[in-house]
Amino acid sequence: MQITSSQEEYIKTIYILSKTEKEIRVTDIAKKLKITKPSVNRAIKNLAELNLIKYQTYGEIKITTKGKELAQKILKKEDILKIFLTGVLGIEANKAEEEAISMKHAISQKTEEKLESYINKLLSLDNLECNYDENNEKCKKCTKIAVRNRIKEEMNQRGIKGATI
Repeated sequence: MQITSSQEEYIKTIYILSKTEKEIRVTDIAKKLKITKPSVNRAIKNLAELNLIKYQTYGEIKITTKGKELAQKILKKEDILKIFLTGVLGIEANKAEEEAISMKHAISQKTEEKLESYINKLLSLDNLECNYDENNEKCKKCTKIAVRNRIKEEMNQRGIKGATI
């Protein structure tokens, strides 16, 4: 199913709200996205036609299983891009999040899969040869160093010289 970037933002927002709110209303979405209620109403009708949500005028908005699955895919793509931007490229978290939201619309499923595979390889914690503890600051620093070294090693293997990480 092909949906617009605007529709992606709506379904993602509805999904996020469904995790924290008992009932979701047009007003909630409008506040979260900082847009007008009439804009939300138009989008809601379109999402309902795509069977991503269930909605009756002036009623509660409920996300369908199909809508949840799509929202989770959207969030996963954003997360992969954000991890790449912050962890690999060293971009500040707020800027990386902003750019990941924009970039997710521009990459294909295949590119996303390759990027995810690359990140998993770099961030693999099972071959650190230590007793990694995610709650230990020393371990977090060690992991950053290990990832940085893996990136440098990979760049050297590809013949990319002088890159700073």
